[in-house]
Amino acid sequence: MQDSFDTSKRDSQATQVLPISPRDFDLEEYVAYQAELEDRCRRFAQGSSGILVYRRMRVAEVFAADCADMKKSLSWQLGALKASMAFKADIPNFLEPWYGLGTVASAFGFDYIWEPGLAPAVSGKFDSTERLLQSDIRPVAETAIGKHTLDMTEYFLEETRQMLPMSYCDVQSPLNTLSNVIDPNQFFMDFYLNPDQMHQAFDITADLLIDFTKKQRDMIGHCLVKPGHGFSSSLYFDGIGLSDDTVTMMPPDAYNDFAVPAMNKVGKEFGGTVFHSCGNWSNKKKDIIRIPNLRMADGAFSLATDPGANPTDGYAETFANTGTILNVRIVGNADLIEKKVRELWRPGMKLIVVTYCETPEEQEEIYNIIHRIEHE
Repeated sequence: MQDSFDTSKRDSQATQVLPISPRDFDLEEYVAYQAELEDRCRRFAQGSSGILVYRRMRVAEVFAADCADMKKSLSWQLGALKASMAFKADIPNFLEPWYGLGTVASAFGFDYIWEPGLAPAVSGKFDSTERLLQSDIRPVAETAIGKHTLDMTEYFLEETRQMLPMSYCDVQSPLNTLSNVIDPNQFFMDFYLNPDQMHQAFDITADLLIDFTKKQRDMIGHCLVKPGHGFSSSLYFDGIGLSDDTVTMMPPDAYNDFAVPAMNKVGKEFGGTVFHSCGNWSNKKKDIIRIPNLRMADGAFSLATDPGANPTDGYAETFANTGTILNVRIVGNADLIEKKVRELWRPGMKLIVVTYCETPEEQEEIYNIIHRIEHE
């Protein structure tokens, strides 16, 4: 039951699949498969306690250079949808017109840097919050990245005849966006030296995110699954998924006074807030659970998933009987996943266990174990 991060892997959560062109993908087969699983999601969403299992099919190429090529990205993702049907699970996989971390950052004038074979990075930083507020701010949809993402969404919808589940792109929380485009030496100081400017920056960033996400929502329409991106998502789930990784470096007062109101502002527009952070955010979990209208929180719970994974201590007590879903990602074999689920599960919780089992046989084994734990 070894639990350690494998540094030789390009992507610890990725599955190798074969790409499938849109013309060769059986849309009706996947629609029927999705409908069967969505009924389980509906019952879970309406209930007050329970466990679902999600076998996530993350494709490494889509999270690297091929996110820039809409045709390659769709073929990889269709291959993932096809492969996912062999793994016993309760939540269907979905398509995502993903285009890197800096979607909202583009509104402040930053283009992407594309290194060969890698995902994009954001170019440059402002030396202060004041300089950011003085910049020429444009709606995301008017930037090169925004236009490409909307074109990619339209392409995905056309090629799949609007039949397959699809989510928003990865737009990041206001906190993540600002910490990515303001020099960190000044960023953390500005919470205390220039709080009014910082509040203004968070508010503007939230508005930019809301505006662009509404455009995506209108385009995707009835295909939309929520909360989107890396989260377990369903037609019956709610909220918008926001990656908020900078929380691990934030003092509670600054986080609660600045970041949380901005996240809440976004969440109000999309049925609630859904939180994610990489790394270990266990010392922030009591702050996270108090985020208004929090629908779901996501984290890694094995070292094989994330070298800074969360310990399981205290999560059941924090999330039980709150109605907030805890979405736990666990790379590992059946024994490790069983151990983690037993530590995390309590009646009164709404728990989603995200697995990455290598074979359908191992997936079926752990699927049955997890649901046996639920009913013990």
